[in-house]
Amino acid sequence: MTMADRQGLAVDPGAAQAAPAILPRHVAIIMDGNGRWATQRGLPRVEGHRRGVDALRRTLRAARDIGIEIVTIYSFSSENWSRPAPEVSALMGLLKRFIRNDLAELHDAGVRVRIAGDRQSLEPDIRTLLTEAEALTAGNTRQTLIVAFNYGSRQEIAAAARLLAEEVARGERLPSSITPEAIEARLSTAGIPDPDLVIRTSGEMRLSNFLMWQAAYAELVFQPILWPDYGREALMEALAEYARRDRRFGGLGGAGA
Repeated sequence: MTMADRQGLAVDPGAAQAAPAILPRHVAIIMDGNGRWATQRGLPRVEGHRRGVDALRRTLRAARDIGIEIVTIYSFSSENWSRPAPEVSALMGLLKRFIRNDLAELHDAGVRVRIAGDRQSLEPDIRTLLTEAEALTAGNTRQTLIVAFNYGSRQEIAAAARLLAEEVARGERLPSSITPEAIEARLSTAGIPDPDLVIRTSGEMRLSNFLMWQAAYAELVFQPILWPDYGREALMEALAEYARRDRRFGGLGGAGA
């Protein structure tokens, strides 16, 4: 039984092998379920996170092969600092190892890495590692990987609003000149097209403070699979569901509904 069968999604035979004709340009992923995956198997939560890194590698390779231009991953939220200190420490270690071990492969594959989120409160070694990853891959054009780290959408929007308020206070702009475009230009994803598709694993059905501005018109696909089990087949099923959607952007859409 495929994951689509478990979801009740009608996917044509072979959809998990061949990419749909209609592909999203930008896919954002909430990688959820590492802890539950480990708990179900009687393993420490950190083992779920380790297996989650393996799933990330599989999924990023599949996305490149399929032709997804931009992938954003929710790797660590600003709320995740409230988790137990040993788990946070393990997550930081996994991030460091992923960048050190996988950055060369990403660079060789033509992937540009960008970081979204608050860097100022990070430890200097992590901040330096993220900056170096961006600098090394800045000229790559095959795919863009946005790593949302220490990221929270409310905080991001509030920071953009503060920047605009400061410009008004300095007399550099009028309040009437504050537009959605002005806010968007001050987000950490400035210059990146909004996501067409947001995927969340583990069966949870919420955005959890992820890209709330950018995902205003994104298609949302919630999959029951836990993140450590994710890979090409699950991604293809999400893409097949996306291809069946009628994107209207507030208009009537193809069916005139």
